[in-house]
Amino acid sequence: MPTKNYLTITTLIVCLSAPAAYATNGYMSHGYGTTSKGMAGAGMALPQDTLSVYNNPAGLTRLGRRYDAELELFSPKREYRANSDFAPPPIPSVPPGHEESSNDYFLIPGFGINRPIDNKSTIGIALTGQGGMNTEYDTATFVNFAAPPGSPLNPTGEFTATEPTGVDLAQMALGVTYARELPPLPGLGITHQSIGVTPIIAAQRFKARGLQPFRALSVAPDKVTNNGYDYSWGGGVRIGWLGSMLNDQLNVGISYQSKLWMTDFDDYEGLFANGGEFDVPAVFNVGLAFLITPELTLVTDFKRIFYDDIDALSNTNDIAFSEIFTNPAKRLGGDQGLGFGWDDINVYSIGLQYQASEKLTLRTGFSAADEPWKNVNTLFNVLAPATVKKHASLGASYNLNNQSRINFAYTHAFKNTIEGTSTFTGPQTGYVRMRQDMVQISYSRDIGF
Repeated sequence: MPTKNYLTITTLIVCLSAPAAYATNGYMSHGYGTTSKGMAGAGMALPQDTLSVYNNPAGLTRLGRRYDAELELFSPKREYRANSDFAPPPIPSVPPGHEESSNDYFLIPGFGINRPIDNKSTIGIALTGQGGMNTEYDTATFVNFAAPPGSPLNPTGEFTATEPTGVDLAQMALGVTYARELPPLPGLGITHQSIGVTPIIAAQRFKARGLQPFRALSVAPDKVTNNGYDYSWGGGVRIGWLGSMLNDQLNVGISYQSKLWMTDFDDYEGLFANGGEFDVPAVFNVGLAFLITPELTLVTDFKRIFYDDIDALSNTNDIAFSEIFTNPAKRLGGDQGLGFGWDDINVYSIGLQYQASEKLTLRTGFSAADEPWKNVNTLFNVLAPATVKKHASLGASYNLNNQSRINFAYTHAFKNTIEGTSTFTGPQTGYVRMRQDMVQISYSRDIGF
């Protein structure tokens, strides 16, 4: 079997474990692991399950031999409205009205295992969804972006959107972590510390439908839309440090995930900038966990996601048509090809964990993030309506016995609306809107091998 087929099959298998609809902090998950999600994504300085390596790999030294298996039900509500204040043809417009994306429920699995290899070192493996986005509208959103079939600008009708519009991006990550305890630094008040490194293998899949009018704006018109699923793979690394101070009353954690460098989406090289390039952005985290009382812990995290480094996302679509036609580099798929106009975002999270009894632990949390784009890019972002900014969470863990426990988390992402326009639609205005609900359950077990 050809090598490409092997890669495609492998990527398909791992992508079945990836989310098809994440759009929480941009399109990245708001947290990793059920315990962290029970505190709205906070807890990178309070490791409690093996999926926490995607927050801070240094935390594995504090987990012991164990595994975690989780399953999340993810329910996003995505919609947009295009107003009737559009210019007449040939100025493009979105058909006025309100549209909602279908397919509102997705199952997202995750798994991790951790094993100490000596009294200071630990190795772990974790598989989880890294991020994604999904829209499935019942109408041809961009039908008015093309001249009528049979006209000089569209003689064969090849630029006419004839079917429902949508995109589907799914990303997964497989991380193998090595973590090691370091000597304490009494002079700095550090009683315990550890470092961790996680090489990450990533896979992603993507398809687009109903984008035929954009073929006229592409350097590769046949590689813009309706080419089925395409697959991409690559990787990067996350590194982290975790230290304890004030007689172990305070934990401090720092981690950084590099950009995940991915192979190009060859079947969509006429859609994404730089010939189908779609890397995963770098992420920086810092967090604190403070033991207020023996039963109550306060956690707080800061995260920065570097969307601005991903041209397919950050390149503006606020470009005049004349400039696109005269400068091939600014066409879809070009080096400066049209994007969604996303910026870097900051995410702030705070959570509480309360040991209610020997068996029961309760959690809650709240997070707030920046909006990823400016108003001028609004109507182009009907394809990726990642508008949510605020999350509130509840969580709990119940010890079944000395070795195993059940963990639960519920998160609500509050409805947020971004109003604006788009260069493509002239004076037309509208909005995109999104809200989400997430329920996650996991099983954790201490093991003895």
